Amino acid sequence: MITRRTRIAALAVTILAACRRASFVLSSSGEPGRDEAGLGRLFTIVGMVVVIIVAALLLTAIFRRRPPADPNAIDRRGRGTLWILTGGVVVPAVILVTLFFFVLITLSTTAQPPYSNVAGTFEIVGHRWWWEIRRVDDTGRPQFVTANELHIPVGRTVRLHLSSADVIHSFWVPDLAGKTDLIPGQINTAWIEAEKPGVYAVHCAEYCGMQHANMSMSVVAESDAEFQQWLASQTADAKPPQTDDEQRGLDAFVGSPCASCHQIRGTPAAAIVGPDLTHLAARRMIGAGALPNTVGNLSGWISNSQTIKPGNVMPAMYLKPTDLHAIVEYLGGLK
Repeated sequence: MITRRTRIAALAVTILAACRRASFVLSSSGEPGRDEAGLGRLFTIVGMVVVIIVAALLLTAIFRRRPPADPNAIDRRGRGTLWILTGGVVVPAVILVTLFFFVLITLSTTAQPPYSNVAGTFEIVGHRWWWEIRRVDDTGRPQFVTANELHIPVGRTVRLHLSSADVIHSFWVPDLAGKTDLIPGQINTAWIEAEKPGVYAVHCAEYCGMQHANMSMSVVAESDAEFQQWLASQTADAKPPQTDDEQRGLDAFVGSPCASCHQIRGTPAAAIVGPDLTHLAARRMIGAGALPNTVGNLSGWISNSQTIKPGNVMPAMYLKPTDLHAIVEYLGGLK
């Protein structure tokens, strides 16, 4: 029998776990989020002060004792009009103009990334419901393609070119930067910079369909040496099969519908419909944050991703158990 104390304990654990994972938009671990968080704190404080003052005036008006009407008293309606004009027009106008001034300052500070200490540019393309990531050089030529996990060096600026392949999405890293929309046929620019190592969650902040809530990715902030190592590994082609099982897995992958949608660089699989799988095993999650990247989860995702993330564009794969095992074995070695 579940007691009341047990229910309370379970609720407390759930709340604490959610708090541990949640991002707090009024604090930041990097730029330009720090400036935007400061603006958010200012708006929050001003809003709280206004609410408190309005509530105090309202309660005063409700509970104040009024003397009986005196027909011989001086008409004070002009004084009431002055209160209305001051409290309802002048004071709100001053507050709004002041806040607008701070908004303009923040926009001018965060609109363009710094021109020094830049670690490079990434193109991020939103799909229903995953993120395509392309590293490009200074001329705009792609260097490699990956998905759902972006690595950046601590203390250095990373430029982002954001677009969409289907509907409007929105790129939001609460701990590092505000929201920037991804619009079909248009490229929007943004930038991020982390001041300390860590894994920062990215959310789609624009409703984009059935799996909008499950369209996530990670920004991994690491040392410059680790970042350079990640770049080198991502630029390289997939590692050739090392065992007979891995070779059977590659053959099964190329001979199955998997190769009709996914690319594994260095192999005959060269489709670009779904995420690039060249270095799949190096990613923390699969399915754009749907599941941790484990052997069991990968098997379930390949077999029938619709039971995990209904509505995604990957159909159920009716593979022989031996082929499924071989494909998972092969993909598990792609680091």
